[in-house]
Amino acid sequence: MIPIKDISRFTLLALAVILHSCSVKKYVPDNEILYGGADLELTFRTPIEGESDLKSELKSVIRPEPDSKFMGIYWGLLAHYKAQREKPGFLNKYFDKKIGEEPVYLSDVDLDKTKELLNNRLENRGFFNSVITSSTKKGKNTATADYKVSVNEPYTLETYQLNSDTLSIYKEIEKNLAKTVLKPGSRFDLALLKLERKRIDDDLKSDGYYNFNSDFLIFEADTNRYDKKRFDLYLRLKNDVPKKSTVPYMINSLRVYPNYSLESDEQDKDKDTVSIAGTEFIQKPEFFKPHLLEPFILLKKGDFYNPQKSRLTSNRLSSIGAYRYVNIKFDDIGKDSINDTIRKLDASIYLSPLTKRSLQAELQAYSKSNNFAGPALSLVYNERNLFGGGVIFRATGTIAYEWQVASGTNDTGLSSTQAGLQGDLIFPRLLFPIQLQDKFRYAVPKTKISASWDYLNRSQLYNLISYSTTFGYQWNENRYVYHELNPISISYVNPSNITPEFEQILEDNPYLRSSFEQQFIAGLTYTFTYNELGDSGKKNPIYFSTNLDVAGNLFDLFAQDRNNDGKKSLLGLEYSQYAKADIDFRYYFIPGESQFLIGRLFAGLGLPYGNSSTMPFSQQYFSGGPYSVRAFRIRSLGPGTYKPDSDASESYYDQAGNIRLEANVEYRFPLFSYLKGALFADAGNVWLTQENESLPGGKLTSDFINELGIGVGAGLRLDIQNFVIRVDVATPISAPYLPKGERFDFDLNGTILNFAIGYPF
Repeated sequence: MIPIKDISRFTLLALAVILHSCSVKKYVPDNEILYGGADLELTFRTPIEGESDLKSELKSVIRPEPDSKFMGIYWGLLAHYKAQREKPGFLNKYFDKKIGEEPVYLSDVDLDKTKELLNNRLENRGFFNSVITSSTKKGKNTATADYKVSVNEPYTLETYQLNSDTLSIYKEIEKNLAKTVLKPGSRFDLALLKLERKRIDDDLKSDGYYNFNSDFLIFEADTNRYDKKRFDLYLRLKNDVPKKSTVPYMINSLRVYPNYSLESDEQDKDKDTVSIAGTEFIQKPEFFKPHLLEPFILLKKGDFYNPQKSRLTSNRLSSIGAYRYVNIKFDDIGKDSINDTIRKLDASIYLSPLTKRSLQAELQAYSKSNNFAGPALSLVYNERNLFGGGVIFRATGTIAYEWQVASGTNDTGLSSTQAGLQGDLIFPRLLFPIQLQDKFRYAVPKTKISASWDYLNRSQLYNLISYSTTFGYQWNENRYVYHELNPISISYVNPSNITPEFEQILEDNPYLRSSFEQQFIAGLTYTFTYNELGDSGKKNPIYFSTNLDVAGNLFDLFAQDRNNDGKKSLLGLEYSQYAKADIDFRYYFIPGESQFLIGRLFAGLGLPYGNSSTMPFSQQYFSGGPYSVRAFRIRSLGPGTYKPDSDASESYYDQAGNIRLEANVEYRFPLFSYLKGALFADAGNVWLTQENESLPGGKLTSDFINELGIGVGAGLRLDIQNFVIRVDVATPISAPYLPKGERFDFDLNGTILNFAIGYPF
C-alpha cells in the first residue's frame, strides 16, 4: 500500500507537469509581453443615476480584448501557438480552427486611442470635459492597462422646441412632439436623440411622408443662457432636404398579381383584369378569386401611404397559406396634377403561389412502460387554394402496430393495431352569420372544419372505434397573441368486442369501466397563447398558453329523462359532462449565443360533474415520456404513488389522472455545426381528485411534492433548419411508486433512452 503522503506528492508533481505543459510563456517572443486586460476607475464630481451602467458601457469600448483564460490557462492561445509549429499535426490544426486565438501583446495597446474612445462615449452621454489618464503596469508574465476617469457634471435638458417655417411638414412634426422621449431634466444623450429622430420619422411615414428620412432632422443645443450645465434643444430640418421628402404621398393605383412568378411575363397584356373598389386584380389563368382576396388587402386607392398598413397587408396575405412570397412595391410617379403639395405612388402586390399539392410521410418507432413497442406510419396530403379561395384541404392517415414482450424473450401474445383518418378544411376567412371581418386588422381569422375516424384493436381485450368533428376559428390578435375557439367539438367513442378477460378487469375496476364506457362528448374548447419566441429583439422571451374545455352543458337543455343509472341521454346516447383547464408557462434565459436555459411549468385540472363520475379516458392527463418527465416511459407515472400489477393484462393501460403537475429545466448549448447538446431535469406526476380503491395512492394530498417523479439526463439534438431529431438519456432520481423513504435513489439501471422529433418544449 502506498502511503497517503506519497500519493499527495505524486499528485502535486503530476499537476505541476500538466500545468507546465499548458503554459504559453515559452512561446511568447522575448521582446513581447502578453496583455492581461484593463482596469477602469471612475470618480464622479456629482452623483448621477446609473453609475454602474456607465462603467459597464465604458468598459465595452476599451480595446483590445485580452486573450481568454479558463482555470488560469490560455487554451485558445495555446492552440494557436502549437498550430504555428513546423509540423503541427492534425489535432493541433483542428483545435486552432475551433478555439484558437491570436496573441494580444502590450505592444498592441494604444492608450491614447483608447482615451479618445472613452472621451467620445462620455460626450455622447452628456459628460463633457472629463479628465482621463492612463498608465501600464507590468507583472511577471503579463501587463495591464490602467485608466482613471474623473467624470464631469453632465448637461441636462431645460427646454425642447421646434424651429419651424412655412413648410406643411413642420405642422405634422409639431403635432408629434407631445409624444417625445426627451423630458426636461433628462441628461444629454446621443442615443436618446437618435431614438427621437426615429420616432418622428416613423410618425411622419405613417402620415404619408413616403420619402422622408430620419437623417433629414438635425438637433442644435444652446448652453449660452445658463450658468449651470443646462441646455435648450432645438429641432429643425436640414437645409438640403429634397422637396419630394417634405410632402405626403397618396396611392394613385393599386394592382395585385395573384398568380405571379419570376418566369412569367408580369406585364398587363394578355391578362384578365378585374377591378374591385379601385383595386385591379391581374391574372391569367385565374388562380385566386379577386372578391375573396380583396378583404386581405388594407391598402386602398386614394389613401395616404402608410407603412404599417403595408406590413399588415403582407402578413395577412402570407397567412393565407397559398403563397410562397408576398412582395409589395411602390413607384413614385411625381406630383398630383391638381394639388402640388401631394405626390403619388403606384402600388403593386406580387403574389407567388406555393406548390398546389404536397405529400409528407413520417415513420416513428416508440416504446412504453408496459413493454409495448412498435412502428407507426403517418401520411399527410395537402391541397392548397381549393376552390380558388385559399382554402386548404388536409388529409392525414395513420397506421400503427405494437406488441408486448415480457422480460426475456417470452411473448405475451398481446398486441395492438391502430388506424386513423382525419380530414381538415381550413378557410382563410371567418364563416359567421354576422360580418365581423373588419374587426380584425392584424390578421384575418381562419375557420377550420375537421372530421376524423379512429380504430383501435387490442388483442384479447377489446376494439374501440371513435368519431370526432370540430368547427372553430383561429386568429392572431398581434404578433404575440393567438386564439383558437371551437364552439362545436363533438366526439363519439364506442368500445366493442369486449372479451371476458377485459370484462373481468372492468368489473374489478369501476373507475376504469366508467372512463372506458361508451362516451358521447360535445362541448366548447378555447386556447389562448402568448408567444415571444419569434421576436429576436426579446432578450429573455416567454411563452404562455392556457386551454379550456367544457363539455355537455348544451345537451342538458335537450336531454331525455335519466336512465336506471341516473344518467341523462340524448338520442339514446349517454353524454359526458366535465370542465378541464390547464396552463403551460415557459421562460427562456439566453446567457450566450445559441445557448438557452429554459424553465417550464405545467398545471392541469379536469373535473367531471353531472352526467359523469369520471373524466373520459381520452381527456385525462398522462405523465412520462420524451415530451414530459423523460426518466420514465410514456404515460407510466401515477396516479400518485400507484404502481400497476406486474401481470401483463393489468399493466396494459396507460396510467392517467385528472390532475397534472410538471416542471422542467433544460440547458441547451451548441457542440458543432448542426449538433447541439442539452442537460436537463424533469419532475411531474398525475393524480386523482377522489380516492379510488382500484388505484390506491392515486388521490392528490398535501404530500404531493414528495410524490413527484424526478429525473435528470443529457441529450443530443440534430437541428437542421428547425427540423430536429432528438436523443435523450435520462435516469430517475425519485420514483413515487416506491415506499416512502426509499424513493430518492440515483438508479442507473432505470436509465431511459428517448428518441423524438422536435424539442420537448
